[in-house]
Amino acid sequence: MKRIRTLLFLLLPFLWSCSNDDSPEAYQNIPIDFKVPSNFPALTYNLQNNPLTEKGFELGKKLFYDGRLASDGLVSCGFCHIQEDAFTHHGHSFSHGVGDNIGTRNAPPIQNLAFQRAYMWDGATTHLDLQPLIPLTSEIEMNGNLAEIVSMMKGDATYQKLFRQAFPDGMINSENMLKALGQFMVMLTSSNSKFDKFRRGEPGGTLSADEQDGYGIFKQKCAGCHATDLFTDDTYRNNGLPINPMINDVGRYRVTELPQDNYKFKVPSLRNIEKTAPYMHDGRFSTLEAVLNHYSNGVLDSPTLDPALKANGALGIPLTATEKTKLVAFLKTLTDHEFLTDRRFSEF
Repeated sequence: MKRIRTLLFLLLPFLWSCSNDDSPEAYQNIPIDFKVPSNFPALTYNLQNNPLTEKGFELGKKLFYDGRLASDGLVSCGFCHIQEDAFTHHGHSFSHGVGDNIGTRNAPPIQNLAFQRAYMWDGATTHLDLQPLIPLTSEIEMNGNLAEIVSMMKGDATYQKLFRQAFPDGMINSENMLKALGQFMVMLTSSNSKFDKFRRGEPGGTLSADEQDGYGIFKQKCAGCHATDLFTDDTYRNNGLPINPMINDVGRYRVTELPQDNYKFKVPSLRNIEKTAPYMHDGRFSTLEAVLNHYSNGVLDSPTLDPALKANGALGIPLTATEKTKLVAFLKTLTDHEFLTDRRFSEF
């Protein structure tokens, strides 16, 4: 009997540690050291207000792919933002929401959002943590109800554990939910394309002659709007698209109600552009060649047309067939295959 008591005494610490390894209270939430790529501008997202952590990221990822946030239990964020397509809805001009509702805008890619100042095609929100509220509560997207979402999470053992591990207060509420989604989206950084390696002088960054020529043409004729290594200047511009009378999307005007913002849309980043067709806010162009054809001979004048598209009294951007071919070759160097296949961001 004495030997049994001695054995139990020796085993107690081991048994105690085993029973508490999975305890949220015992878990140390490890910070994530976010490194800004050397060829990128400074972050606009304030990491001090929502520090990145392993469990915050894990929780955000689970939320991103959870269809239960939608009223039908099926349409998750990841339903319309697919990783292999740079988190867009490839092949869909307009995304499909709950009940197979069809929206009026093309799903934009989710990448490098921590470096941007505003979100959505019209800049409807200026805070990344708040951005998910728009699709979450939209009747034609996810049609979610925040109170019901919180109730669902409170009844889910995995969510109970993750919230306790991810946040000091451990509260399951919409604020912490949005912070977790924000952490996941901050981490969706695309910075390892062939072009990035070229810019940083890394192996694998040698551009071909056509790619080099295309880069030169791009800097001369495109970089005024698609600026910096993010390939957007974060502004809103009317790029001369014919108005779709079935939708009559007024763009930025919907947010500001300023006449000068009529038919202006956010300048999109061109990163991973090879993978994000169809193009424009309404997905009207299915190929990069069609986009370039629009700029060379399809631009329509209007009171809010961007001045850069009617310089010297001529509409559009003059481009020869050879220049278009070389531009497409360059644009394909912006594809980041590591980002598109990074298991950290995958659902399974």
